[in-house]
Amino acid sequence: MPLIAVLGGDGIGPEVTAEARRVLEIVVPGLDYEEAPVGGAGYDASGHPLPEATLALAKRADAILFGAIGDPRYEKLERHLRPEAALLSLRSELGLFANIRPATIFPALADASSLKPEVVNGLDIVIVRELTGDVYFGEKGQRVLDNGQRQGWDMMSYADYEIRRIATVGFEMAKRRKGKLCSVDKANVLETSQVWRDVVIEMSAQYPEVAVTHMYVDNAAMQLVRAPTQFDVIVTGNLFGDILSDQASMCAGSIGMLPSASLRAWVGENGMYEPIHGSAPDIAGQGKANPCAAILSAAMLVRHSLGDEAAAQRIEAAVSKALDDGARTADLGGTLSTTAMGDAVIEALA
Repeated sequence: MPLIAVLGGDGIGPEVTAEARRVLEIVVPGLDYEEAPVGGAGYDASGHPLPEATLALAKRADAILFGAIGDPRYEKLERHLRPEAALLSLRSELGLFANIRPATIFPALADASSLKPEVVNGLDIVIVRELTGDVYFGEKGQRVLDNGQRQGWDMMSYADYEIRRIATVGFEMAKRRKGKLCSVDKANVLETSQVWRDVVIEMSAQYPEVAVTHMYVDNAAMQLVRAPTQFDVIVTGNLFGDILSDQASMCAGSIGMLPSASLRAWVGENGMYEPIHGSAPDIAGQGKANPCAAILSAAMLVRHSLGDEAAAQRIEAAVSKALDDGARTADLGGTLSTTAMGDAVIEALA
């Protein structure tokens, strides 16, 4: 049977992944599960945020269900020993270059959005974010200038092949949806973005059925607030995608509702699935976290790594029904605990 690596991580990560696993066990019975520490928990266990045994498990698993990492307790460690280094290493080691982040408004949550209901009604966006390049993986450092002042520097760069492979994911997804792709860059200022735009324009000839537009990232951020439903699929680089996907989460009502998938292939290969929210150590262990993003991430796992579209839709429909029935955690203005919200989704499955 397929093996699912469960990497709960830090803070609320273990709490929300536990609820996602409960749902998976019902919808797709018979899967094998193996847990391992990562992030701060990995550092506590072995002195490194990504222990060798955890990486080995991630490599042999059929899919990874990931929680969240990070805690202020580790901020004074060297950068390569901080919890966040584990996430970057997993993406690099597994070749997970494509991050898929849907932002969908559930009808019951239209009033929970930071925007007016009439602005977000019908919101259904997918942000395709490049995940293993850009300033996050470029050379970086700190230096002292001749005048004695300290300067930090980070290199942003993209090669043709990196742009082509992520743009292919964007085009293919747009082709399967509404046939609209918006490529976001900053080509009026950045040479990296100019290369990005040139490659996307060149590739658009291979996808005549997809209408391609180009937008500077600052305008895209404004448009996500002004009229988010104009978008269908957005493809962009690592830095811009990180920012825009978090912004889109608030259009959808709560960051606790947004799942993500990190992939190296469209379907059938090991991917990593995680909610886009952080570890929220201030509420860890209190049962206040919203598990819906983790549960919806499990739906993406079923869709992309197990190739079971019907089961994925069943999970998503159960989350929608639970919300329709009034189930709410604190971030959505309700009182349900993490486990009680999981119970509501499981009840909706029935």
